[in-house]
Amino acid sequence: MKNVVVTGCAGLIGANFCEFLLRKGGYTVFGIDNLSGGYLENVPEGVHFIQADLTDRDDQTKIEEVFKQNDIHFIYNFAAYAAEGLSPFIRQYNYMSNTVANAFLINMAIKYRIQRFIFTSSMATYGENTVPFVETMQPNPIDPYGIAKYACELDLRVANKQHNLSYVIIRPHNVIGKYQNLWDPYRNVLGIWMYKALINEPFTIYGDGEQTRAFTCVDNIMQPLLNAALRPEANGQIINVGGIKEMSINQAAELVKTITDTDRILYLEPRHEVKHAWSSFEKSVELLDYTETVSLEQGLRDMWAWAQESFARFPDRKLKYWENYELETDIYSFWKR
Repeated sequence: MKNVVVTGCAGLIGANFCEFLLRKGGYTVFGIDNLSGGYLENVPEGVHFIQADLTDRDDQTKIEEVFKQNDIHFIYNFAAYAAEGLSPFIRQYNYMSNTVANAFLINMAIKYRIQRFIFTSSMATYGENTVPFVETMQPNPIDPYGIAKYACELDLRVANKQHNLSYVIIRPHNVIGKYQNLWDPYRNVLGIWMYKALINEPFTIYGDGEQTRAFTCVDNIMQPLLNAALRPEANGQIINVGGIKEMSINQAAELVKTITDTDRILYLEPRHEVKHAWSSFEKSVELLDYTETVSLEQGLRDMWAWAQESFARFPDRKLKYWENYELETDIYSFWKR
């Protein structure tokens, strides 16, 4: 039996991965989440759940007890507030929830001699680069979120050199599926559109919609994430994991419109973002056996069915806007309160 710590276990990737491990069998899962971006009902039955904040001193003491009392083999850090476009306006929160939280987990991994640390970084580390992004490129992030993720990558590299910490860096991109937070208006564009469809409002697109992205069905990355912990050849590697076919935001909107039977789009002012961003996938196939068993269309249909069910279960749940941004200078009109 392998003992696994999964942070962000109430979020999109974390909750699905916990389910995957429990279905597999042979894994005891300790899930950690502060429920700031996920919901308790997402945490699968069978997970040893700890509600805690990785950056809170008292909660860190509580979390360390999990490592003291159990022989933890793997850490999966999925905990992050991945609102890339919002990160310039919540800089301090961004660095705390990403970089500081990951540093605490690195301490635990070194102190308790964890077999492998799997860190979900982001395509945002590439920033302004030539597409498709490949793992050998020099990162060039354009926002605090990408900077925070890259800092975590560098910290893991140093921990490996000084303490021989075994790690794998996964750079997923635009993951979609059940357990996505439909009530977060700042991130996950396809989820935002589905919420708009549920409340009969037009889809919103920032700029002209000709930005290009590739989207990833969460089911497709479950086995590759597990392989990242199990395969010796993955140690110390940076691996893009996710969608293999790019499309424009306009094209993505047309697909979601068809699935949700929505016909309106509202174009808003452009954001500070990379225009064309998608990644190579060959390394994930070679090292982690990545394969697209679920098409994007099927994944979206499954997600839409789940979204309708969730919306019906929680009819009084409201969008979770930030009450106070750290910085409002130059903030976009659509986020002003």
